[in-house]
Amino acid sequence: MDTPVSLRGQYLLAMPGIGDPRFEKAVIAMCGHDAQGAFGVGVDRIVPGLTLHGLYEQLGLEPGLAPDCEIHLGGPVEQQRGFVLHSTDWMGEDSLNVDGRWALTSTLDVLRAIAEAKGPAHWLVALGYAGWGEGQLDDEMRRHGWLATPGEQRLLFEHEAPERWEQAMRDAGIDPRLLASTSGQA
Repeated sequence: MDTPVSLRGQYLLAMPGIGDPRFEKAVIAMCGHDAQGAFGVGVDRIVPGLTLHGLYEQLGLEPGLAPDCEIHLGGPVEQQRGFVLHSTDWMGEDSLNVDGRWALTSTLDVLRAIAEAKGPAHWLVALGYAGWGEGQLDDEMRRHGWLATPGEQRLLFEHEAPERWEQAMRDAGIDPRLLASTSGQA
């Protein structure tokens, strides 16, 4: 099997009619992609009824100076596991630098740093992730279920979650109003 072209540091946008309601108009910030599989964090949906201060409380942490903001639904896998996508101006010992575009941290040190106003300048918190096994995402890409676009930081940190899919499409030069939800065969 050929090694896939890495989608790490890009956004995956679910195309209309992808066939899985969990990914309808999804925007996935890709953090890893190689021959063994792929994973990313969804940034287009919010967890209803949970805010950052509520998460701090569940974790037994003091929110300190952290703003009480929404928590993103990162994906259908391990929704009890937390991730922080953030700017690369702050890196913890276990932070993953994603091609200099953003960083991913899944340890409590980033939440403590945010509470102390010593963390990254830009960040968002998500529960869960999207994951694909060996060759699975590459197959889905060949079937036109996903569109890969450049992973620009401003999409993560300057746009609200519900706006990200349409904004990413526009950034890619695509008018989302012109997309059909079904495909045909030639």
